[in-house]
Amino acid sequence: MASEDITKLAESLAKTKVGGGQLSFKGQSLKLNTAEDAEEVIKQIVEFDGLEALRLEGNTVGVEAAKVIAKALEKKRELKRCHWSDMFTGRLRSEIPPALISLGDALITAGAQLVELDLSDNAFGPDGVRGFEALLKSPACYTLQELKLNNCGMGIGGGKILAAALKECHRKSSAQGKPLALKIFVAGRNRLENDGATALAEAFGIIGTLEEVHMPQNGINHPGITALAQAFAINPLLKVINLNDNTFTEKGAVAMAETLKALRQIEVINFGDCLVRSKGAVAIADAVKEGLHKLKELNLSFCEIKRDAALTVAEAIEDKAELEKLDLNGNCLGEEVCEQLHEILEGFNMAAVLGSLSDDEGEEEEDEEEEEEDEEEEEEEEQQQLKERGEEEQESLTPKKIIDSQASTPVPSPPVDVATFLAFPSPEKLLRLGPKCSVLIAQQTDTSDVEKVVATLLRISSVFKDEAPVKTAVHETTDALMKKAFSSATFNSDAFITNLLIHMGLLKSEEKIKAVPSLYGILMTLNHMVQQDYFPKSLAPVLSAFVTKPNRALDSCSFARHMLLQTLHQL
Repeated sequence: MASEDITKLAESLAKTKVGGGQLSFKGQSLKLNTAEDAEEVIKQIVEFDGLEALRLEGNTVGVEAAKVIAKALEKKRELKRCHWSDMFTGRLRSEIPPALISLGDALITAGAQLVELDLSDNAFGPDGVRGFEALLKSPACYTLQELKLNNCGMGIGGGKILAAALKECHRKSSAQGKPLALKIFVAGRNRLENDGATALAEAFGIIGTLEEVHMPQNGINHPGITALAQAFAINPLLKVINLNDNTFTEKGAVAMAETLKALRQIEVINFGDCLVRSKGAVAIADAVKEGLHKLKELNLSFCEIKRDAALTVAEAIEDKAELEKLDLNGNCLGEEVCEQLHEILEGFNMAAVLGSLSDDEGEEEEDEEEEEEDEEEEEEEEQQQLKERGEEEQESLTPKKIIDSQASTPVPSPPVDVATFLAFPSPEKLLRLGPKCSVLIAQQTDTSDVEKVVATLLRISSVFKDEAPVKTAVHETTDALMKKAFSSATFNSDAFITNLLIHMGLLKSEEKIKAVPSLYGILMTLNHMVQQDYFPKSLAPVLSAFVTKPNRALDSCSFARHMLLQTLHQL
């Protein structure tokens, strides 16, 4: 390491906060790649007697540096709190598991008894969970009370690995007479979906000591919500339930309402943006009315709740003396109902608890047929998910005679051309275009027209999947298209990025342009694009600025967003 780098590191470490058994390197942006890079950090750790908490957030730790830091931790038996969020910025996903394994093994060797483990904002994916799986199963975590894994991109696979590790930890610790008594669990923005949530629900039911559960933005639908509700019912100490931005529908909301009736310690309910709808809201209101006397916050915002249901919710909080906030913003109430809500709460002398209604969607006509259609669409979506997972191998409505007649004669797939793919994009169609798909699409796209380039790029990226054949096809097709576009002297790259941001819903336009329904594909594709030689590096700061800004569409694709920002940070 150069002398000027050592000086810079020493100055940064001079800001290290020490006190109360805590050693903090938080937010120092240290780049610890090698053992030499980590020398000063190790020195501080070794010389700290009675180390109980180590903060490494906001730095970046490589595999080699993690090994030597781990060596220093092997003698820190008193360590109880590991604040290790956001400490792999700019690292390859393949680097993170071995780094975590080294650190975890050190804690096991030291005989530490952890109380808190925070690995949030580390985009390690399912493989990363393997990196601390052994630690979770070890005696070092028998005493764990707080586990924080927010925004880690664990996915369904990671959720299942985590659930199994927690169950094993509980089994082993119970055998020693001191069962795992986890109190706080945080795993928002992890794409857990129904299967991951259901696996974790099983673990929660076994543990039974939870006080706070935070699992927002995980793509969980009513089967997963119902499983969680059943698990929460046997965690009587629950105070906080945050499932914001998942999809309850009536079925999930009713199941959760039944659980709420059995809980007596609840202080915070955050079901905002969970599509509980009117019937679900009424069920939750009934649960609130029957008990929940310690309730401090009820969030049912952006849930498609209509007038009568909203008024029922307001009436349900009449005797909730500790209530501090009721959030019904973003529902379908109308000006008259908003005024009625204020009047009802004023009558209870509780007008101050009602949050803003500035994003109210306005009154809608009650339409039972519309709700039934929504439920039918939901069922159809679930069936489609089952098919994609291979759980349905045949279409149940196909006549038996047709199946029999086709049994011996395979039906050839209809031919696919570029126009068909671009009109109705799907991963299968892209692959069926064959090995020359990238050349064909680039050839048939007028790259002098920015609008057409953006439209084609968005269609290609919309079929992105993290599966080798599809991922490769998307990358190769994107490369052929964008290399052709950016190499053209007449192509306006500034107009391109502006147009793309508008279609992504990140930049407003005077014209009414509908944003793409999901940003996941384009964010993952951009993560590949920006690393290529053809991509103008002058566009990186612009892209970074807009992807960094708060945006609900980006929040729902937090893993892809985090990956792109990490890559842009490295450029």
